[in-house]
Amino acid sequence: MADAERPRPIVAIDGPAGAGKSTVARRLADALGFVLVDTGALYRAVALAAEQSKISWSDEEAVGALARSLVVRRALAFERDPETGLRVAFDGDDVTDAIRAPHIGMGASTVSAHKPVRDALLDIQRQAGRRGGVVLEGRDIGTVVFPDAEVKFFLTARPEVRARRRFEELVAKGIRVTPEETLEDVRRRDEQDTTRAVAPLRQADDAILLDNSDRTVDQTVEAMVSVVRARSDA
Repeated sequence: MADAERPRPIVAIDGPAGAGKSTVARRLADALGFVLVDTGALYRAVALAAEQSKISWSDEEAVGALARSLVVRRALAFERDPETGLRVAFDGDDVTDAIRAPHIGMGASTVSAHKPVRDALLDIQRQAGRRGGVVLEGRDIGTVVFPDAEVKFFLTARPEVRARRRFEELVAKGIRVTPEETLEDVRRRDEQDTTRAVAPLRQADDAILLDNSDRTVDQTVEAMVSVVRARSDA
């Protein structure tokens, strides 16, 4: 049952790179009539902004200052898109596709390990979801951002499956990569995300584990919808 302060629940989806969190979160939000908050896009946007500003992703102080400035001047804008679910703008420019480049994904993993960056973006995420009726996906939603979320999922799949899905997605966008490179990228992201000092990727104690290696998107979303409706008495 949702908190009395939140008539509808917060749904947190965490999991490793390539697990299909973005697609599943979008479909789940549509099925429930909830708002989608793509927290991963925030970190990808910071990584892109750092690259454009010639700031090293590993420079914690500089990237942290950049993230704070982006928040203060409201440089990042997110709009619902009927087809893709989300459009992202940076200083008025549409960067929806740019932030999905493989190297920006690695950059997002790097900058998200910096505490000043996470602190700067934490309030944005909590503001977006505090009233409930939202689906948030990321790597620390159920453990750090909303540890009191009414429904938590940890979505995962075997590394080889995640790499194959990611490879097909990139090829469809015209990005030239090999299956081997994609698998290595997935494994590198896993290592970086699970071993970082700040808010490492892990399954919350009260999260429901969903391995979708052998499930379709429809089957995964259907299972999630059943859980959310049962817990919110919908």
